[in-house]
Amino acid sequence: MKHKAKVLVIGYVWPEPNSSAAGSHILSILKLFKKQDWKVEFATPAQESEHAIDLNSIGISTQKILLNCDSFNDYVKTYNPDIVLFDRFMMEEQFGWRVEKNCPSALKILDTEDLQCLRHARYIAHKSHRNMRQTDLFSDLAKREIAAILRCDISLIISSFEMKLLTKTFKVDPSLLQHLPFMVNLEELPITTKLFSERQHFMTIGNFRHAPNWDVVLHLQEIWTKIRKQLPKAELHIYGSYPPPKATALHNPKKGFFIKGWANSAYEVMEKSRICLAPIRFGAGIKGKLLDAMIMQTPSVTSSIGAEGMHNHQEPWAGIIADNIDDFVEAAVRLYTDEEAWSKAQNNGTNILHSRYDSKVLGQKLIAKIMELEKNLEQHRLNNFTGAMLKHHSMMSTKYMSQWIAEKNRK
Repeated sequence: MKHKAKVLVIGYVWPEPNSSAAGSHILSILKLFKKQDWKVEFATPAQESEHAIDLNSIGISTQKILLNCDSFNDYVKTYNPDIVLFDRFMMEEQFGWRVEKNCPSALKILDTEDLQCLRHARYIAHKSHRNMRQTDLFSDLAKREIAAILRCDISLIISSFEMKLLTKTFKVDPSLLQHLPFMVNLEELPITTKLFSERQHFMTIGNFRHAPNWDVVLHLQEIWTKIRKQLPKAELHIYGSYPPPKATALHNPKKGFFIKGWANSAYEVMEKSRICLAPIRFGAGIKGKLLDAMIMQTPSVTSSIGAEGMHNHQEPWAGIIADNIDDFVEAAVRLYTDEEAWSKAQNNGTNILHSRYDSKVLGQKLIAKIMELEKNLEQHRLNNFTGAMLKHHSMMSTKYMSQWIAEKNRK
């Protein structure tokens, strides 16, 4: 690979690091590429959003592209990237075959953010009030997502749980996967934050457009009633971007239930609070709110799904994990009132950050993997017969559908 590689990142949405964990994660990858002195361009068919970061201000050029339009062929051929990163599998579905056709030697990376098929399967099970079944997981969505992973040279997987799911359940070759959780600059971690006595109230945060986050808000209504009975002066502050009217309608100061909406700084509101509550009932990936809580030394109470893939079982959690309402309430009240337990949870969080989320270690591993792949790309692709099979013309329904739409639009 040339010293000054050219990278094209095709985004599902414009990065909003203050709105979502996904936005923060993709931005950290963009910055890592820039740190290598690589030229980085971000292209997306998405509409601009009010909370999107100004990528040009950090030296990343931007380009608007169109879905189902041959104009992308000329664009990508002219830009001629060495590396193309697809942000979520839908972007690989839409643009992967065009990259393959016009820039066949470009290294193709898929950033899954989280496994959408897993999140969807858990959502289906949750709606049906039962455990997730194999039939939920092995859905049409899974077939599309796993196919995108197999067509790419490497896929970035944010959760250790999902790494295991892909290799053990979906039988994906480990050589096609790279575990990349959130990258935290440990040198920028606050050494001290507000003391137990300086903090008050509970909080949670999350983009209201994300279904698991909205479910958390609904679930907290029931949980909060029980916590409030034991802590009548406590308040619950709920932050997040894009709160819909159905969310603001839940605002109830008399019951200490506050829908705060957009927060200019997640770290600031996290540090003011004594406890972060995250009773997550379905979802996938790893949870940005829980990582932010550890960074700001705010203990959390969450579910098994919330903590999933964020620590190993030998490491105590940065708070308490509880899966039924009564246990969750008891955990929240105990952490809120027991300074010793609260301080211990703080230390646990710091230990987890150092053991699993060091940006230097994770970044070096990813760049080393990319360099290794570039040197052996032909053999790597030859070894991935299933991926090659999925690129065969008989398997390219998305390509032909896109071409049909493009031709129809021209007429």
